[in-house]
Amino acid sequence: MSQTLQVVAIVVSLAFTAVGIALFVRAIRKILAVVRIGQPIDRTNEPAQRTKTLVKETLGHTRMLQWTRVGAAHWFIMVGFGLLFFTLVNAFGQLFDPHFILPLIGHFPPFEWVTEVFAWMMIVAIVPFIVYRATRPKERARGEAGRFFGSRMWWGYFVETVILTVGICILLLRFLEYALAKNGDSDDASLLHFPFTAWAGELFADLSVGTLENLVLLVAMIKIVISFTWMIVISLNANMGVAWHRFLAFFNIWFKREADGSNALGALKPIVIDGKPFDLEMVDEMDEDTAMGVGKIEDFAWKGILDFNTCTECGRCQSQCPAWNTDKPLSPKMVILNLRDHAHAKAPYLLASEEQRTSLPDLVKAEAERPLVGSTEGPAWAPDAGAVIDEDVLWSCTSCGACVQQCPVDIEHVDHIVDMRRYQVLIESSFPSELNGLFKGLENKGNPWNMSPNSRLEWAQDLPFDVKVVGEDIESLDEVDWLFWVGCAGAYEDRAKKTTRAVAELLDLADVSFGVLGNGETCSGDPARRAGNEFIFQQLAMQNAEMFKETKVKKVVSTCAHCFNTLKNEYSQFGVELEVVHHTQLLNRLVREGKLTPVAANGGPKRSVTYHDPCYIGRHNKVYEPPRELLEVIPSTEFKEMERSGDRSFCCGAGGARMWMEERIGERINVNRTTEAVGTGADQIAVACPFCRVMLSDGLTALQAKGEAREEVEVLDVAQMLLASVKRAPEAPEDSTETGDEEADDAGIPLTVRHDGTEDPEQAPDRLGEEQTEPANEREEAAPGVDDPSTQPAASSEPSAPSAHSAPSGAHAAAAVGATVAAGTAALRIELPAGQATVAETWSGLDVESILEGDEVDISEFKTKLKAELKAEVLAEIKQELAGALNSDSGVSEPVTAETVSTSAPAAAAAAPVAGSKPEPEPEAAPEPVAKSEPEPEPAPEPAAEKPAEEPKQEPAPEAKKEDGDDGPLLIGSL
Repeated sequence: MSQTLQVVAIVVSLAFTAVGIALFVRAIRKILAVVRIGQPIDRTNEPAQRTKTLVKETLGHTRMLQWTRVGAAHWFIMVGFGLLFFTLVNAFGQLFDPHFILPLIGHFPPFEWVTEVFAWMMIVAIVPFIVYRATRPKERARGEAGRFFGSRMWWGYFVETVILTVGICILLLRFLEYALAKNGDSDDASLLHFPFTAWAGELFADLSVGTLENLVLLVAMIKIVISFTWMIVISLNANMGVAWHRFLAFFNIWFKREADGSNALGALKPIVIDGKPFDLEMVDEMDEDTAMGVGKIEDFAWKGILDFNTCTECGRCQSQCPAWNTDKPLSPKMVILNLRDHAHAKAPYLLASEEQRTSLPDLVKAEAERPLVGSTEGPAWAPDAGAVIDEDVLWSCTSCGACVQQCPVDIEHVDHIVDMRRYQVLIESSFPSELNGLFKGLENKGNPWNMSPNSRLEWAQDLPFDVKVVGEDIESLDEVDWLFWVGCAGAYEDRAKKTTRAVAELLDLADVSFGVLGNGETCSGDPARRAGNEFIFQQLAMQNAEMFKETKVKKVVSTCAHCFNTLKNEYSQFGVELEVVHHTQLLNRLVREGKLTPVAANGGPKRSVTYHDPCYIGRHNKVYEPPRELLEVIPSTEFKEMERSGDRSFCCGAGGARMWMEERIGERINVNRTTEAVGTGADQIAVACPFCRVMLSDGLTALQAKGEAREEVEVLDVAQMLLASVKRAPEAPEDSTETGDEEADDAGIPLTVRHDGTEDPEQAPDRLGEEQTEPANEREEAAPGVDDPSTQPAASSEPSAPSAHSAPSGAHAAAAVGATVAAGTAALRIELPAGQATVAETWSGLDVESILEGDEVDISEFKTKLKAELKAEVLAEIKQELAGALNSDSGVSEPVTAETVSTSAPAAAAAAPVAGSKPEPEPEAAPEPVAKSEPEPEPAPEPAAEKPAEEPKQEPAPEAKKEDGDDGPLLIGSL
């Protein structure tokens, strides 16, 4: 052994060690000082539970294993980093004696086996990490492939190279140790002590003992130098999260928001002032300098500063963020990194006394003057100058929680973003202009649409049962099983009203008693809180909480994912403890208990359905299975899962008050998500949240307008689909004389007269009113369950050109006959399956009063022929028979002539009355005319050849009561 080499190895190794340890201690003190600039907050409750969570997340690697292969590889690296520390200690001993082995455990076989396994696995794991980082595109990329964009790549390469070279050094020392043992005729030179390195140690066995000793000195020195070079570099870069997370992650996990280990999702915490949660009673005690939210870096809680320092720059949050993936400037990773760098740059100013600040470098003073949120220069996600966080970055967040869900070190991104929003709204009054209407509506009317608070019960009109209202029909909620929390969307938004009615009908069918607050209900406050207006949220929440206490509310069911989350997780802050379930959870329970029984469709093709996970029942509250279980038990449906689903579901774009903000940057989030849903090939997109329904419906309309989605694709709530299947007629026996297809067709062929003022009948729209609240993809339903969404295709709002893929042709295609009354005349439009010939004919001269007062028309033969394969020659005969029947039986003086026949998609807007029945008088105008129940299937009509020579005389129809301006549908005749 060379004495000179030994001296050099000892001196160099000890020098690097001394410098590394000194700088490391200084860096720790600096990091602690930076963290302490934050505000006080208590995160020490339930220490035993917190310790349990720490052990579970670190040793179990529960967060990292969300990405299975990466997580497994990282586990070996993390455990090896701690376990192989003993090899570093052994290396110091080998500087003085190349034959040195740790006492007690050095020759303990289990320790040697574990050491070699982890040394090999560290190398096997880190090589793919290096390759992955090296092969990522350098340009800006979206999605998982670009998750390292914005990260400091050399930091990552440096750390990964250190791990690789240290692992190699450990194995080299094991090879040399084996060779030394063998040359010394030691019994340790065996597979018992060198199970995975003996084969390589044989390669060095022929070397002399002196040479082997020199090699041990050299490799031990290199290992020590590499290890402490790493320590020196990270000490000089205290914001180097990719390295420091190895130490800080343990603390960040232990101090996480929820002691039970759950993510920082669901509830938002109130504003914290001097370590105490804010409530409205504190307003009088606050002075003008009190920070409401976060307006400066030092306004963050110390745990927030710890979050920033712990970020590993892995980019998982960035890869999942819906804003980032639709070309918006928000990257959760970049927000955290910008705040981290700003905290370190401003800390010297904050930690210095007033006298010391004057002598600080100009860069430090400039950093201290930077606004936290505002206009920026350079890329908005990584500004060169101006504010630390760009305004567009702050307001692009949908609060979906994907970043929090994915973060392996428990960073609380959403809490930090909302805290900054709070300051902008409450102190700076700086927020998107669209939120003015939101705040005004919530404050004055108790709902975000600024609608009358006295209209909250209009959704319940014409239901076939009475909805119990607290204070009117019942005194308190003790008298019923559930409070049905309707929510603002369920009460005011036309599409959401259908979900509300469907849930109410299902609960009634299942004999589940429920009550509603009616006009006493007000907004839960979700959009206000997530927009940053804590004042309005607390006003609304306190009002509702007081109502809950007065009416003795204990159990709540909600159709709105946002209300569900707020009532379940945030109202406990106001002294209300509730059992809150989502409607899909309750309905699934009722199906499992046999109180609701889905029925198979009577013939027709099987419908495929995909499900979109709402963020606020999915990621925020872990409700994934109940909606899927409901869809899977509905007969005649095939479930198709989207690629991004479950805890990796993609947001619809409406959360975080984005529902009321215009989306001006990049691709629309709802279009991105709808494109994925349409790409599954599903006929129906199932949702479980009114916000999601609005967003995906609008997205589908946009895709259909561009021809990128089939016209028959539709968006429906899970409850509507379940109601349709529960209210179906049972499937006919196999020996029945009438097929299931015919029975279904009879229940869905309406003759509808729509009043349209004096507008030209040729220009009359297919659907009521000029301004449609339903998008093109949503068929107008007579009632949830009458138009069976699992078997009926969606009607397009486009009345013009037919679509080749808009409806099936042949015997399974139903034909819809519609008439539009205008200026005392009627235009009868026959809608046939796509692919049939187009013949233009119009029946004119039909006086409205003659139709209502004269004899009814029995054209069952016409209906029978429509069910057959419609060909050009049969079509002519049908038109002649219809014209003759109308002229002879309706009592009109002028003959009917043909003008138009369109081939648009069949649409069953209302079920036809049974043949021979009297016409129904038109109901008075209501927000949404809905049939109370599905009609019974009518008997099969007699074949045309056996038609009696003389039709029985029918009683004149009573004149329907019609209000001025009523444009509701009128059912006439026996169709």
